[in-house]
Amino acid sequence: MKELSLNILDIAQNSITAEADLVEITLDETDTTLKLSIKDNGYGMSPEFLASVADPFSTTRTTRKVGMGIPLLKLAAEQTGGGITLRSTQRSADPENCGTEITAFFHKDHLDFTPLGDIVSTICTLLQGFPDVDYLFTHRISSGETPEEAGEGAEGAEHVIGIDTREMRVILGDDVPLNDPMVLLWVRDSLEEQYAEAGSKPSA
Repeated sequence: MKELSLNILDIAQNSITAEADLVEITLDETDTTLKLSIKDNGYGMSPEFLASVADPFSTTRTTRKVGMGIPLLKLAAEQTGGGITLRSTQRSADPENCGTEITAFFHKDHLDFTPLGDIVSTICTLLQGFPDVDYLFTHRISSGETPEEAGEGAEGAEHVIGIDTREMRVILGDDVPLNDPMVLLWVRDSLEEQYAEAGSKPSA
C-alpha cells in the first residue's frame, strides 16, 4: 500500500470482523522512528493461525482468497529494517482478556519507508462505517531519536494527538451516533487542529 493509513484501516476492519467493540490505534513517532500498535478485544486467533497469519495466502475472509493486511504491514516494516510482533488470545480461552495486538516498528529515515498518509481520513472512515464500535486513537510525536525498542520516550512526548469515542458518547448521549455528519465533521476538525498545533500535517 502507498500509505500506512490504508493498511491501518484494513487491519482495523479485520478487528471489527473479529467482533471487537474496542479498537485501539497507537502511534509513537520520533524524528527517525515510528511504532504502530493496533489492539482489539475481538475473538482472537488460534495459536496455529497466529503462526501463519503473516502469510499472504492465510485469511479467514471468504470474500477474497488472499489476506494482505498483516503481510503488507510486515513487509512495509521489514523493508525499513524494522519488523512486527503479534499477540492474540482467543475468547474461548479467556473471555475477559481476549483479542489481538499487532505492533510494527519502522525506521522513517530508510529509503523504503512508507509514509503514514491521511490518518485523519482513516479514523473518520472507521467512525462512519462502524459507528457502534469504540475507538481510542493516540498519536504521540516527540522530537529527537529513541532506541529501537521504541516507546521509551512516549511519556516525554511533546505532542499527543487523539480521540476517545467512549468519552464522546458520554457527551453525545444515546440519540446521536458517531457517524452523524456533524460528529464526523467535528472529529475531522479536532484532529486536524491538534496536528496543526503539533506542527505536523496529518497526511505527511
